[in-house]
Amino acid sequence: MYQKYARFTEMRPPKVDTNLYSYHLKLLQRRNFVKRTDEGYTLDKFGILYIDRVTTSTLKIRTQPKIIVMLVVQNSEGDVLLFRRGRQPFTGQYTLPYGKIHIDDESLEAAAKRETAEKLRLKNRTPIHAGDCYIRVRDKENNEIIMSTLVHVFRLDADDIELDERQEWARPHKLSQYDLAPAVEEIVARTFFKDPYFFEEYEETLNI
Repeated sequence: MYQKYARFTEMRPPKVDTNLYSYHLKLLQRRNFVKRTDEGYTLDKFGILYIDRVTTSTLKIRTQPKIIVMLVVQNSEGDVLLFRRGRQPFTGQYTLPYGKIHIDDESLEAAAKRETAEKLRLKNRTPIHAGDCYIRVRDKENNEIIMSTLVHVFRLDADDIELDERQEWARPHKLSQYDLAPAVEEIVARTFFKDPYFFEEYEETLNI
């Protein structure tokens, strides 16, 4: 964690049998956590990914925020497209079309265009980056943060969406009648009038 290269003897834990140590070191090499170079042993690709996620004080994996693109889609009547979740978290609740950003997405706009094609089956559409928001969800019992999401919000006007069984158009002033996932109503309200680019933080407390 704190040096680029280390020798075989430097890494060996005290009082650990050499054969046992060698076995585990080779296992780490086969699994691409550690690799051997002319300068000594160093982290391989999965070792670097692991160290990047670990807390230095406890050596435990940190829970990482999700990064997504979310689409606020409106038709010519001003209705907003809702998507009913079919899996956890928030199964059965309504949210806006969204998807995780992929590491190979060339840009946020490219990620939004990809999600527009995948989720809405609309190709060659370029949503407008309306703003960003950070959503935190806390456990009501102990106030612990159980989920955090960085959302890149994109706007899209469309009348030619073929709805499936989990999608429906909703009147904006009736969103409160739906069982919504965290911050959906707030995000719609923030983008509805097509204000300039924004950043907001939202927090919701739930019984988990």
